[in-house]
Amino acid sequence: MKEVHQTYAIKAPLEQVWQALIDPETIKKWSGESAKMSDQPGEAFDLWSGSISGINKTVQPMTMLTQAWRDNDWAPDHFSEVVFSLSAAGGVTTVKLDQTGVPEENSDDIADGWMRYYLGEIKGLLEKS
Repeated sequence: MKEVHQTYAIKAPLEQVWQALIDPETIKKWSGESAKMSDQPGEAFDLWSGSISGINKTVQPMTMLTQAWRDNDWAPDHFSEVVFSLSAAGGVTTVKLDQTGVPEENSDDIADGWMRYYLGEIKGLLEKS
C-alpha cells in the first residue's frame, strides 16, 4: 500500500475552507456534482455519484477531519484513511492531506486526483471568491 501526502495554502478564511470540505452545497460548487456529506462522526458520505464513498471517523470542527475513504473501483472491503488537518494564519488556511492505504496501482492517479479534482478545486473556488 502507498501513501499520499500533500499540503495546500488557500487564501481564504478557515471557516470557508472547512465548509468546502463538509457542506454538500459548497462541495457541489467545486465538484460540479451533488454530494452527501456531514460534519458528524460515523456518518457516511458519497461524492461524484458514488465514485468516492466512505465514513467520517473523527470530526474536530475547523481543525481535523478523518475519513475511511474508498474509490468505487477498489475491492468492496478496502478503505484508505484520509486525514485533513487545517490551520490558519495571516489570511491563509493550510490544509494538510495525509492518505494511507492507497493501492499501489492507484497511487499516482489518486495523488493527481487530489490536486486536479478535490483540494485544487477547493483552492480555485475559494481564491476567486
